[in-house]
Amino acid sequence: MTKKVLFIGMHRPNRSPSQRYRFEQYFSYLAANGIECHLSFLISAEDDKVLYQPNQYLAKLKIFFKARHKRKQDLQSASTYDFIFIQREAFMTGTSYFEEQLARLNIPLIYDFDDAIWLADKNEHHGIFSLLKNPGKTKKIIVLANQVVAGNSFLANYARQFNKNVQEIPTTIDTNWYKPRNNPKAAEDPIVIGWTGSFSTIKHFEEIIPVLYNLKNKYHEKIEFKVVGEPAYKQPDLGIEGIKWQAETEVEDLQDVDIGIMPLPDNEWTKGKCGAKGLQYMGLAIPTIMSPVGVNNDIIQDGKNGYLASTSNEWLAKLSQLIESPELRIRLGTAGRETVIKKYSVEANKSKYLALFN
Repeated sequence: MTKKVLFIGMHRPNRSPSQRYRFEQYFSYLAANGIECHLSFLISAEDDKVLYQPNQYLAKLKIFFKARHKRKQDLQSASTYDFIFIQREAFMTGTSYFEEQLARLNIPLIYDFDDAIWLADKNEHHGIFSLLKNPGKTKKIIVLANQVVAGNSFLANYARQFNKNVQEIPTTIDTNWYKPRNNPKAAEDPIVIGWTGSFSTIKHFEEIIPVLYNLKNKYHEKIEFKVVGEPAYKQPDLGIEGIKWQAETEVEDLQDVDIGIMPLPDNEWTKGKCGAKGLQYMGLAIPTIMSPVGVNNDIIQDGKNGYLASTSNEWLAKLSQLIESPELRIRLGTAGRETVIKKYSVEANKSKYLALFN
């Protein structure tokens, strides 16, 4: 018997990394097992052009009213579904009204989150709209849910304070899509050190800039740097011009990276991160260095399937080792992909998603 699930998210399909790596990439598997998936989203491609720009208040207000109308439609149709799956929040402001109304329908409500969103992490691109956020509503939604899905143990431990039905399912990589490049690079080609992210996380990449300057002074033309996801970002002295993230080319854009990096500050917000950047690199067999923050400590066994680095000296030393040794890059990259296949792939976790609806 087919079961219908209403997935509630912010973004259109294949747009948001959080949605894609948390549930969208399971849709075909779920459909093959009798789960009919419907995604209701609020932000269109046209909305994207203004929502993350400063000011643009009138245009953003129009998006707000359009989104509210959409969620009212969802409330009217919700009773036709067997399950409701909410990712992070149903609405972009501080209200939990829509979650509360959905919970009253006595339809099993599943709530998924992959960041420490009960904490404030102000995004300057939203301007005064940041003031409309209410991180405290996360607790309310957790209480309302019949089942909570958390991306790591830090998030799960928070959720268990308010709901006994909490399951950890990691952020995952589709290793049938994320495949290492076939053609090896020539020995004389520069070693590319890469980072992927967005305007909201570029501040984390900035933390390692002094180390990259030291590397450039040390290795000169032997190395290059690549930033994927923030086209406005530039570091001319390092030859960095950001590349726009595109779903169609994301794998190709990362395949020429020789070393992947995920620097993070150590704070309560970053402890909630689910390691997606590192998992992307590792899924492509790219040797990866991550800050030892939160779930990164579970993903990486230092020196076995990647590296962990805390201080600038550690970052410099471990990046230098990888730059100088092709054999080390191959060994750590191969082990990293094996880790993803075993623990953090769609294949390894798909039965957990199916179980949510059984």
